[in-house]
Amino acid sequence: MFERFTDDARQVVVQAQAAARRMGHDFIGCEHLLLAVASTGTPASLVLRDQGVSPERVEKEMLHILGPGRTADLLGGLDREALASIGIELDVVRTRLEAAFGPDALARAVPAGRRNRRPAWGKGPVAELMRRRRRRRARGCGALPPVPARRGHAPPFQGAGPRGHIPFTPRAKKSLEFSLREAVALKDNYIGVQHLALALLTMNEGVVPVILSALGASNTSLRAAILDRYRKAS
Repeated sequence: MFERFTDDARQVVVQAQAAARRMGHDFIGCEHLLLAVASTGTPASLVLRDQGVSPERVEKEMLHILGPGRTADLLGGLDREALASIGIELDVVRTRLEAAFGPDALARAVPAGRRNRRPAWGKGPVAELMRRRRRRRARGCGALPPVPARRGHAPPFQGAGPRGHIPFTPRAKKSLEFSLREAVALKDNYIGVQHLALALLTMNEGVVPVILSALGASNTSLRAAILDRYRKAS
């Protein structure tokens, strides 16, 4: 089936996995696919945005419903440009934290009972690295040198979140199968983003209907608008 996917449709699947990894989820659900579809520049995405289903609002509802996963990126909410303006590069901070404290340092930094709360930046490896940085500057030593990976430990990796393969949920697999059905119904010999979107809108259970309801969007009106947009384009 995947050989019928257009490049844009393949990219949706890739972005859905990236979203799950970034949010610390160890699964790819229909909600991750919806977020990825809404993030493309295709006509289906424009229809979703026109009706209030924007990537930002979808992700906000996802976090409200599911929460961040165990390995969500604690540095992701910081203002990257603002920190860079004062000499703090988040990617460098993350790499050094992983090298100094282990690959799961960012996940361990927040206790289980506090993972959905505002992180306490006065403690933990982030704060310790910043204190070391200030002490070195006060002594005129300059920036911290790179910290090499310790022998016998995995090298540092960029970003937090589950590593390796992230599986699709059964419902997400079903939505991908439904995308083929949508393509056949429209007599298309390929599976595009529009077919993925239409398939997601047929799901009456799970997180996607909850998100659409929270955003005041109707799956019926969205389907009609997507079909109308593609009929006019063909």
